[in-house]
Amino acid sequence: MIKAKKQFGQNFLIDKSVLSKIIQAIPKGVYNIVEIGPGLGDLTAELLKISEVESYEIDVDLYKILLDKFSQDIQKNRLKLHLGDVVDTWQKSGLSKKRYFLVANLPYYVATRIILDAIDDELCEGFVIMIQKEVADKFCALGGEREFSALSVLGNLQGECKSLFDVLPQAFNPPPKVVSSVIKLEKKDSLFCENSPFADKKEYVEFKDFLKICFVSPRKTLAKNLSSKFDKSLVNEAFDKLNLDKNLRAHQLNNALFIKIFNFLKAGNGKQRE
Repeated sequence: MIKAKKQFGQNFLIDKSVLSKIIQAIPKGVYNIVEIGPGLGDLTAELLKISEVESYEIDVDLYKILLDKFSQDIQKNRLKLHLGDVVDTWQKSGLSKKRYFLVANLPYYVATRIILDAIDDELCEGFVIMIQKEVADKFCALGGEREFSALSVLGNLQGECKSLFDVLPQAFNPPPKVVSSVIKLEKKDSLFCENSPFADKKEYVEFKDFLKICFVSPRKTLAKNLSSKFDKSLVNEAFDKLNLDKNLRAHQLNNALFIKIFNFLKAGNGKQRE
Protein backbone atom coordinates (compact mmCIF):
# COMPACT_ATOMS: atom_id res chain seq x y z
CA MET A 1 0.00 0.00 0.00
CA ILE A 2 1.26 3.47 -0.88
CA LYS A 3 2.60 5.47 2.07
CA ALA A 4 0.74 8.63 3.11
CA LYS A 5 2.66 11.87 2.53
CA LYS A 6 2.74 14.44 5.31
CA GLN A 7 3.18 17.42 2.96
CA PHE A 8 -0.27 16.71 1.52
CA GLY A 9 -1.89 16.00 4.88
CA GLN A 10 -2.82 12.49 3.75
CA ASN A 11 -4.77 10.11 5.99
CA PHE A 12 -6.46 7.33 4.04
CA LEU A 13 -9.98 6.43 5.18
CA ILE A 14 -10.15 2.66 5.72
CA ASP A 15 -13.44 2.29 7.63
CA LYS A 16 -16.06 1.06 5.14
CA SER A 17 -18.93 2.02 7.45
CA VAL A 18 -17.84 5.67 7.28
CA LEU A 19 -17.75 5.48 3.48
CA SER A 20 -21.31 4.17 3.55
CA LYS A 21 -22.50 7.00 5.81
CA ILE A 22 -20.95 9.60 3.51
CA ILE A 23 -22.73 8.14 0.46
CA GLN A 24 -26.04 8.03 2.34
CA ALA A 25 -25.66 11.72 3.25
CA ILE A 26 -25.50 12.84 -0.39
CA PRO A 27 -28.90 14.15 -1.58
CA LYS A 28 -30.87 12.01 -4.02
CA GLY A 29 -30.84 13.12 -7.64
CA VAL A 30 -27.31 14.55 -7.67
CA TYR A 31 -25.97 14.10 -11.22
CA ASN A 32 -22.55 15.75 -11.02
CA ILE A 33 -20.21 15.29 -8.05
CA VAL A 34 -16.87 17.00 -7.59
CA GLU A 35 -14.51 15.08 -5.31
CA ILE A 36 -11.42 16.60 -3.72
CA GLY A 37 -8.68 14.28 -2.49
CA PRO A 38 -9.74 10.85 -3.83
CA GLY A 39 -6.72 9.17 -2.24
CA LEU A 40 -6.75 5.49 -3.19
CA GLY A 41 -10.18 5.80 -4.78
CA ASP A 42 -12.36 3.89 -2.31
CA LEU A 43 -14.87 6.73 -2.00
CA THR A 44 -14.57 7.50 -5.72
CA ALA A 45 -15.75 3.99 -6.56
CA GLU A 46 -18.87 4.45 -4.44
CA LEU A 47 -19.57 7.91 -5.87
CA LEU A 48 -19.46 6.53 -9.42
CA LYS A 49 -22.38 4.25 -8.55
CA ILE A 50 -24.66 7.27 -8.09
CA SER A 51 -23.25 10.05 -10.29
CA GLU A 52 -20.71 11.29 -12.79
CA VAL A 53 -17.61 12.45 -10.93
CA GLU A 54 -14.92 15.08 -11.42
CA SER A 55 -12.05 14.28 -9.08
CA TYR A 56 -9.02 16.38 -8.09
CA GLU A 57 -5.79 14.81 -6.80
CA ILE A 58 -2.60 16.74 -5.95
CA ASP A 59 -0.30 13.71 -5.50
CA VAL A 60 1.15 12.50 -8.82
CA ASP A 61 1.76 8.98 -7.46
CA LEU A 62 -1.87 8.60 -6.39
CA TYR A 63 -2.99 10.16 -9.67
CA LYS A 64 -1.20 7.39 -11.61
CA ILE A 65 -2.83 4.71 -9.44
CA LEU A 66 -6.27 6.26 -10.00
CA LEU A 67 -5.72 6.51 -13.76
CA ASP A 68 -5.15 2.76 -13.89
CA LYS A 69 -7.85 1.83 -11.37
CA PHE A 70 -10.58 3.83 -13.10
CA SER A 71 -9.45 3.58 -16.72
CA GLN A 72 -12.83 2.27 -17.91
CA ASP A 73 -14.80 4.99 -16.12
CA ILE A 74 -12.49 7.61 -17.60
CA GLN A 75 -12.93 6.19 -21.11
CA LYS A 76 -16.72 6.25 -20.67
CA ASN A 77 -16.56 9.88 -19.42
CA ARG A 78 -18.07 8.82 -16.10
CA LEU A 79 -14.97 10.14 -14.34
CA LYS A 80 -12.84 13.18 -15.10
CA LEU A 81 -9.60 12.93 -13.17
CA HIS A 82 -7.52 16.08 -12.65
CA LEU A 83 -3.96 16.39 -11.34
CA GLY A 84 -3.06 19.58 -9.48
CA ASP A 85 -3.72 21.94 -6.61
CA VAL A 86 -7.47 22.39 -6.29
CA VAL A 87 -7.10 25.84 -4.70
CA ASP A 88 -5.20 27.14 -7.75
CA THR A 89 -7.66 25.49 -10.13
CA TRP A 90 -10.63 27.03 -8.31
CA GLN A 91 -9.17 30.53 -8.60
CA LYS A 92 -8.28 30.17 -12.28
CA SER A 93 -11.22 28.34 -13.81
CA GLY A 94 -13.55 26.90 -11.17
CA LEU A 95 -13.98 23.23 -10.33
CA SER A 96 -16.70 22.45 -12.86
CA LYS A 97 -18.40 24.04 -15.83
CA LYS A 98 -21.83 22.89 -14.60
CA ARG A 99 -23.68 22.72 -11.31
CA TYR A 100 -22.20 20.21 -8.87
CA PHE A 101 -22.29 18.77 -5.37
CA LEU A 102 -18.95 18.68 -3.53
CA VAL A 103 -17.71 15.63 -1.61
CA ALA A 104 -14.32 15.69 0.08
CA ASN A 105 -12.07 14.35 2.81
CA LEU A 106 -10.03 17.49 3.32
CA PRO A 107 -6.53 17.83 4.75
CA TYR A 108 -6.69 20.06 7.77
CA TYR A 109 -4.29 22.72 6.49
CA VAL A 110 -6.57 23.73 3.60
CA ALA A 111 -10.05 22.79 4.88
CA THR A 112 -11.34 26.23 5.86
CA ARG A 113 -10.23 27.81 2.57
CA ILE A 114 -11.93 25.15 0.45
CA ILE A 115 -15.20 25.25 2.41
CA LEU A 116 -15.38 29.04 2.08
CA ASP A 117 -14.75 28.72 -1.67
CA ALA A 118 -17.56 26.16 -1.91
CA ILE A 119 -19.92 28.46 -0.03
CA ASP A 120 -19.13 31.32 -2.41
CA ASP A 121 -19.26 29.23 -5.62
CA GLU A 122 -22.69 29.72 -7.19
CA LEU A 123 -22.32 26.49 -9.17
CA CYS A 124 -21.85 24.49 -5.96
CA GLU A 125 -25.23 23.17 -4.76
CA GLY A 126 -23.86 22.02 -1.42
CA PHE A 127 -21.36 19.63 0.11
CA VAL A 128 -20.63 16.66 2.32
CA ILE A 129 -17.14 17.17 3.69
CA MET A 130 -14.96 15.47 6.29
CA ILE A 131 -12.78 17.88 8.27
CA GLN A 132 -11.17 18.31 11.67
CA LYS A 133 -13.87 18.37 14.35
CA GLU A 134 -12.68 21.72 15.69
CA VAL A 135 -13.22 23.33 12.27
CA ALA A 136 -16.54 21.54 11.79
CA ASP A 137 -17.82 22.93 15.10
CA LYS A 138 -17.06 26.48 13.95
CA PHE A 139 -18.96 26.12 10.67
CA CYS A 140 -21.96 24.42 12.29
CA ALA A 141 -22.29 26.44 15.52
CA LEU A 142 -25.48 28.34 16.25
CA GLY A 143 -25.79 31.81 17.75
CA GLY A 144 -25.19 31.70 21.50
CA GLU A 145 -22.74 28.80 21.34
CA ARG A 146 -19.13 29.49 22.27
CA GLU A 147 -17.86 28.23 18.90
CA PHE A 148 -20.13 30.61 16.95
CA SER A 149 -17.94 32.71 14.64
CA ALA A 150 -17.79 34.43 11.26
CA LEU A 151 -17.44 30.94 9.74
CA SER A 152 -20.75 29.95 11.37
CA VAL A 153 -22.52 32.95 9.83
CA LEU A 154 -21.16 32.26 6.35
CA GLY A 155 -21.84 28.54 6.65
CA ASN A 156 -25.52 29.14 7.32
CA LEU A 157 -26.37 31.97 4.93
CA GLN A 158 -27.69 29.68 2.18
CA GLY A 159 -29.00 26.80 4.27
CA GLU A 160 -28.23 24.94 7.46
CA CYS A 161 -24.65 23.69 7.82
CA LYS A 162 -24.98 20.55 9.95
CA SER A 163 -22.50 18.25 11.67
CA LEU A 164 -23.58 14.68 10.80
CA PHE A 165 -21.20 12.45 12.75
CA ASP A 166 -17.68 12.23 14.18
CA VAL A 167 -14.94 9.96 12.82
CA LEU A 168 -12.33 8.60 15.23
CA PRO A 169 -8.61 8.47 14.31
CA GLN A 170 -8.57 4.68 13.96
CA ALA A 171 -10.81 4.97 10.90
CA PHE A 172 -7.75 6.21 8.98
CA ASN A 173 -4.34 4.96 7.98
CA PRO A 174 -2.22 6.50 9.38
CA PRO A 175 -4.45 7.67 12.26
CA PRO A 176 -4.49 11.48 12.60
CA LYS A 177 -3.96 13.09 15.99
CA VAL A 178 -7.43 14.64 15.99
CA VAL A 179 -11.07 13.58 15.73
CA SER A 180 -12.75 14.36 12.40
CA SER A 181 -16.36 15.27 11.63
CA VAL A 182 -18.50 15.03 8.52
CA ILE A 183 -20.54 18.16 7.81
CA LYS A 184 -23.28 18.80 5.27
CA LEU A 185 -24.74 21.86 3.59
CA GLU A 186 -27.57 21.80 1.06
CA LYS A 187 -27.92 25.27 -0.41
CA LYS A 188 -31.55 26.36 -0.48
CA ASP A 189 -31.10 29.93 -1.69
CA SER A 190 -28.57 31.62 -3.93
CA LEU A 191 -26.48 34.36 -2.37
CA PHE A 192 -27.97 36.72 -4.93
CA CYS A 193 -31.53 35.44 -5.37
CA GLU A 194 -34.59 37.69 -5.17
CA ASN A 195 -34.80 37.28 -1.38
CA SER A 196 -31.06 37.68 -0.79
CA PRO A 197 -29.92 40.23 1.81
CA PHE A 198 -27.16 41.26 -0.62
CA ALA A 199 -27.69 43.37 -3.72
CA ASP A 200 -24.58 42.04 -5.46
CA LYS A 201 -21.18 40.42 -4.96
CA LYS A 202 -19.62 43.71 -3.90
CA GLU A 203 -22.04 44.00 -0.99
CA TYR A 204 -21.44 40.37 -0.02
CA VAL A 205 -17.68 41.00 0.10
CA GLU A 206 -18.37 44.05 2.30
CA PHE A 207 -20.45 41.84 4.60
CA LYS A 208 -17.57 39.36 4.96
CA ASP A 209 -15.24 42.22 5.87
CA PHE A 210 -17.85 43.40 8.38
CA LEU A 211 -17.89 39.95 10.00
CA LYS A 212 -14.11 40.03 10.43
CA ILE A 213 -14.52 43.26 12.40
CA CYS A 214 -17.32 41.75 14.52
CA PHE A 215 -15.17 38.78 15.59
CA VAL A 216 -11.73 40.41 15.58
CA SER A 217 -11.52 40.26 19.40
CA PRO A 218 -14.04 37.65 20.60
CA ARG A 219 -13.59 38.55 24.27
CA LYS A 220 -14.50 42.17 23.66
CA THR A 221 -18.10 43.31 23.24
CA LEU A 222 -19.45 43.52 19.72
CA ALA A 223 -19.99 47.27 20.18
CA LYS A 224 -16.29 47.79 20.97
CA ASN A 225 -15.18 45.72 17.98
CA LEU A 226 -17.45 47.69 15.65
CA SER A 227 -16.38 51.02 17.13
CA SER A 228 -12.82 50.30 15.98
CA LYS A 229 -13.98 50.77 12.36
CA PHE A 230 -17.31 52.63 12.54
CA ASP A 231 -18.29 55.90 14.22
CA LYS A 232 -19.13 55.09 17.86
CA SER A 233 -22.33 57.19 17.81
CA LEU A 234 -23.52 55.27 14.75
CA VAL A 235 -22.80 51.94 16.46
CA ASN A 236 -24.71 53.06 19.56
CA GLU A 237 -27.62 54.16 17.39
CA ALA A 238 -27.70 50.76 15.69
CA PHE A 239 -27.82 48.94 19.03
CA ASP A 240 -30.57 51.27 20.29
CA LYS A 241 -32.68 50.89 17.15
CA LEU A 242 -32.35 47.10 17.22
CA ASN A 243 -32.91 46.89 20.98
CA LEU A 244 -29.57 45.17 21.61
CA ASP A 245 -27.58 45.13 24.83
CA LYS A 246 -24.25 46.93 24.29
CA ASN A 247 -22.52 44.28 26.43
CA LEU A 248 -23.28 41.51 23.94
CA ARG A 249 -20.39 39.64 22.39
CA ALA A 250 -20.44 38.57 18.76
CA HIS A 251 -21.01 34.88 19.45
CA GLN A 252 -24.28 35.71 21.25
CA LEU A 253 -26.01 37.00 18.10
CA ASN A 254 -27.49 35.18 15.07
CA ASN A 255 -27.34 35.60 11.29
CA ALA A 256 -30.42 37.78 11.05
CA LEU A 257 -29.07 40.28 13.58
CA PHE A 258 -25.68 40.50 11.90
CA ILE A 259 -27.39 41.35 8.60
CA LYS A 260 -29.56 43.99 10.28
CA ILE A 261 -26.57 45.63 11.96
CA PHE A 262 -24.61 45.52 8.70
CA ASN A 263 -27.42 47.18 6.76
CA PHE A 264 -27.90 49.86 9.42
CA LEU A 265 -24.20 50.74 9.57
CA LYS A 266 -23.86 50.69 5.80
CA ALA A 267 -26.83 53.06 5.41
CA GLY A 268 -25.57 55.28 8.26
CA ASN A 269 -22.09 55.48 6.78
CA GLY A 270 -23.61 56.60 3.49
CA LYS A 271 -25.53 59.40 5.19
CA GLN A 272 -22.44 60.59 7.06
CA ARG A 273 -20.52 60.92 3.80
CA GLU A 274 -23.24 63.03 2.13
